[in-house]
Amino acid sequence: MIERASDRWVSIVLSVLLHGTLVAVLAYGFWTYRQSRPPTPTLAIEATVVDSRTVNAAAINPPQPPPEPQPKPAEPEPATEPVEPTGPPEPTPEELAQREQAQKDEAEKERLAKEQAEREAAEKQHQMEEQKQQEEAQREAEEKRQREAQQKAEADRKAEAERKAEAERKAAEAKKRAEEQRLAEQKRAEAAQREAEQKQQAESEAELRNSMAAEERANELAASGAVASWEAQISARIHRAWLQPPSATVGLECKLIVTQARGGAVMNARVGSCNGDQAVRESILAAAYRASPLPPPPDPSLFEPQIEITFRPQ
Repeated sequence: MIERASDRWVSIVLSVLLHGTLVAVLAYGFWTYRQSRPPTPTLAIEATVVDSRTVNAAAINPPQPPPEPQPKPAEPEPATEPVEPTGPPEPTPEELAQREQAQKDEAEKERLAKEQAEREAAEKQHQMEEQKQQEEAQREAEEKRQREAQQKAEADRKAEAERKAEAERKAAEAKKRAEEQRLAEQKRAEAAQREAEQKQQAESEAELRNSMAAEERANELAASGAVASWEAQISARIHRAWLQPPSATVGLECKLIVTQARGGAVMNARVGSCNGDQAVRESILAAAYRASPLPPPPDPSLFEPQIEITFRPQ
């Protein structure tokens, strides 16, 4: 156990009070003994006070011895003489009162000193108790603070664990939802892809069927001379729009490639092989643009965006 400074001071104060009380008791006993002891008897001595000068003069001139006195006649002895008291004289009432008052004062001083010592001891004890209470209160406050800090740390740890578990749970749920959404999107994408493939396949099949039907129709029309008749109409339209240049000669023959839109509008034209000069070429291109729009085919299935015409003017 660790000794505190307050305990050491209490020991010192109690030791001083004990020694002081012991010294006071011894002094009081000694004083009482002196007061109760009978006074020393004094001898009645008759003396004459002389001056030193008289003594010196007597030494120089010693006095002459006086003449011997004549014997006196004997006096009659009294019948009875009073007996003088022996021992110390009895104290007077004033002395007794003074002694009693002194004893009372001494007792009062001792009482006051004792009360002062008791008050100081009680005050010191009170201070020690207050200090002990303060230390106890501080200890309890420190223990309470430590308990509260421990409880707070435990609560924080628990809350952190709960937050972490909640975050993990939410993350797992989010991951699960994302996986479910990914799978759903993947299924939708696969379904859409299958649908698109089926649609594309159906369109391809339909286009193939249409193409085959158009080809068959075109073959039938070609066999019937409809395509040749349509190309002859286009060639006649361009011939009518042609402005013959002076450099054109007999036997002119050029290949004209025309790109048209649906409706017959000429989008582009160029001259291929040709036995004419540059002026002839330019006049043929100008005739192709002036002939726009070109005549439509007798059957829409015969339409070709790009056609090749043999330009052979008469």
